[in-house]
Amino acid sequence: MRIRAIELEDLEARCRMRQALWPDAEAEELRGEAEAYLADGDLLAAVLLGEGPAGEPLGMIELSLRSYAEGCRTSPVPHIEAWYVDPKARRQGVGRALVAAAERWARERGYREIASDTVLDNRVGERAHVALGFAEVERAIHFRKDLAAGAVGDPASRSGES
Repeated sequence: MRIRAIELEDLEARCRMRQALWPDAEAEELRGEAEAYLADGDLLAAVLLGEGPAGEPLGMIELSLRSYAEGCRTSPVPHIEAWYVDPKARRQGVGRALVAAAERWARERGYREIASDTVLDNRVGERAHVALGFAEVERAIHFRKDLAAGAVGDPASRSGES
């Protein structure tokens, strides 16, 4: 397997993997983000692609530099924003190779730690992180509120009270 920086000709494969990773996201938005990275670096620091022997895309990993990441002592810190392995290539070392390449990328640039996250119900992702030496530092449930829906105490906003 070969790991390399993503290139323009990889756009369709990357868009396919991003859509599989985030099936509820708008395909146009995911494509726009992928195109922006290839055009000017976007907000990501690096996108690496894992290829099989015939050059077929097997997975990808996207890294950003965050000013803060839970449990980290340094800033900025490389953060794994996306990590995807094609289902037919899973449990064959592709994910491990992608993370190792991301770690190499970070070390070569002088970073001393790397961060990542997953949603609470992603047990496969949780086990994969632990197997690769990540330590859990925090659990959280994130909330949002649409401010256009009304203010607290506004009778019009009470239909969704909990």
